[in-house]
Amino acid sequence: MAKLPGSAGVSLLGDKSLEFYRDPVNFCRQRILKHRGRVFQSRLLNRPTVFVCSVRGMRELLGEKTNIFLKDPTDLMTNMYGDTLVTTNGEEACLLRLSLTSLFTETSLQSTKEYIFSVCEQRLNDLSLRGQSECVYSVFKRLGTELVLGLFLNLRAEEQPELFQEVVQLCTQHWHGLISAPVNLKVPLWSSGFSTALEARDRLMDIIKEKLENDTGGFPATLASLPLPDSSAAAQHLLLFISALIPKALASLLTSFTLVLSADEQAETRRRATEDPDFLHAVLLELQRLWPPFIGGRRIAEQDITLAGFDVPKGYGAIFISHSIHRDPEVFQQPDSFLPERWSGRNAGQENFLCSFGNGARSCIGTKLTDVFLKEACVFLLKRYDWRLDPSSQDLTYKWLPVSRPANPPTVSFTQVDRSVSDGGNAMDARHAV
Repeated sequence: MAKLPGSAGVSLLGDKSLEFYRDPVNFCRQRILKHRGRVFQSRLLNRPTVFVCSVRGMRELLGEKTNIFLKDPTDLMTNMYGDTLVTTNGEEACLLRLSLTSLFTETSLQSTKEYIFSVCEQRLNDLSLRGQSECVYSVFKRLGTELVLGLFLNLRAEEQPELFQEVVQLCTQHWHGLISAPVNLKVPLWSSGFSTALEARDRLMDIIKEKLENDTGGFPATLASLPLPDSSAAAQHLLLFISALIPKALASLLTSFTLVLSADEQAETRRRATEDPDFLHAVLLELQRLWPPFIGGRRIAEQDITLAGFDVPKGYGAIFISHSIHRDPEVFQQPDSFLPERWSGRNAGQENFLCSFGNGARSCIGTKLTDVFLKEACVFLLKRYDWRLDPSSQDLTYKWLPVSRPANPPTVSFTQVDRSVSDGGNAMDARHAV
């Protein structure tokens, strides 16, 4: 087997973490060109690390060799969420996944559609009536937050406004723990971001435990009835499900959706996506391919192993970069172009080559639910509105951490239309067709 291209550098002095986190896409692009390959090594978080930027490497890392490349037990996710199916390894992770899978069956997902549509109607119905352009990322993040808290915590903004606002604020503070230096420091009149995040986590856990004990219906009651390993597991997973991760991912993808379909030349694409559920599905796959909400994920090799034809020593880190993997030219022709048609042509049936939400046995358990969220929101937008960038000239350069979105929040103007007449039905009928 071949030696990994690149250099792992030396401890501390050779670390490239700042360069990577400043611009992970450019970091990888430069090294792909330099090494003329999509798998290379560098030093990240002061650990020699394999960067995986190819479909082949990703499928080995997250598929057949997933039991060799393990989650890092010192990762900040463990501090923030405890032992969940996202942070554990081996048999424990498998057992948790088996128990939680019942929460995301097709039947369960079907039952969520009415609620998702009702929230879309409340939050997206007056976009054209406000007389101003909208910061779409903020609009969609609010939408995602209401969906998540309503579905997972039985918490509706209109029913318990004070508690709802408290939980929203706590979730935001908790999220900052994932992007703060892990320094738990609190002195009079000042607390570190990480310390504030831990306090928010503890308060959220109190609210969650009360829900699990007292709610007799909905998701909390179902979760509480599952055969989980201990009494804290249900609360820790509910904390994961209501965290800011899902609303931010939803906001990221819906923002990309409105931006890529905002140009006048995309009118035909909007029409096709409105009328053809299969084409809308292809549009959403292409969105995830080009603008994945999360940059990737990190593992650690527990033994000497090979990956994509290269030797990887025990103890090396391995990080898969979704943005680069989704642009692997060996798999995706014209990799930088928005071409939904590829999913009914050369790449038909290759959805499992994407890793926006992981891949393989450890992929995100809520991927199908996120897909339902997206389709319901997109159908609502397509049926009700045309839209355009306002102003027409904006800097849409993306930042990729912690969640992908334009660095300067884009603003969009919406114009209400009535496509239901030409479709021979109403928006509700069309919604059920997707």
